[in-house]
Amino acid sequence: MMRSMFAAVSGLRNHQTMMDVLASNISNVNTFGYKSQRTTFKDSLYQNLSGAGAPVPPSLGGTNPRQVGLGMSLNSIDTLMTQGNSQSTGVVTDMMIQGDGFFRVAAPGATFGGVGGNDVTGGGEQYTRAGNFSFDSQGFLVTTKGQYVLGTLATTGNVGRLQVDPATTAAINVDAAGAVSAVSAAGVTTAIGTVSLAKFANAPGLERLGDNLYRASNNSGAAVNGAPGGAAGHGTLVPGALEMSNVDLALEFTNMIIAQRGFQANSRAITTSDDMLQELVNLKR
Repeated sequence: MMRSMFAAVSGLRNHQTMMDVLASNISNVNTFGYKSQRTTFKDSLYQNLSGAGAPVPPSLGGTNPRQVGLGMSLNSIDTLMTQGNSQSTGVVTDMMIQGDGFFRVAAPGATFGGVGGNDVTGGGEQYTRAGNFSFDSQGFLVTTKGQYVLGTLATTGNVGRLQVDPATTAAINVDAAGAVSAVSAAGVTTAIGTVSLAKFANAPGLERLGDNLYRASNNSGAAVNGAPGGAAGHGTLVPGALEMSNVDLALEFTNMIIAQRGFQANSRAITTSDDMLQELVNLKR
């Protein structure tokens, strides 16, 4: 069969992957904290028809290699960690990170102990940019999935789950440094703790888990934990706001046209190769 058909098939397959990524981006245009993805390609292995020839002084000069490309393949699917726009909500438990970092949440199955039973003792962590949190019936700050949001506890100084007393708390305060405090009906303020953030040497290397969650991978680097706006370079916290998706619809629709035309061009290469094969078959009538 003709090499051009198989090269074009690789183009069809990978432009379909590009379209899949674009569709995922567009579907998450209103997902809090979503980070868009980008598809890149690379050329595939080349078949050498002849190698390069060295010059033969003084009569002949050198010759270049003759190679036929065998198509293309997927190079990468990158995560773009650019800042999303801010949406003001006025909800005190909504938090947005302005700058670098991720909220730390306890992974399912995490264990807790220590004084008050809130210090993390095991089970691992996951990370998110979506700060639409709430307090559950026991006073714990949790994600929409019920995972505990981790912070530095005011009582022990250890990392654990942030908890207020539902029976005495009349209001909650959160500042730009991530400090969480509870205000009683009598106006007494009690420090609960500070929301903790994690940053990574290679944030695009994080592995997506779905549900707006990430986890560390072999190429993300270890988490560098710290307070919002601290010396470690973590972003500041914006209470009462949420980070919107960083998907640029204009760019996504433009890339959709590029993907469609790329798919169309590769389809045309296949039909043209088929026409050439048909001419070859028709040589004998």
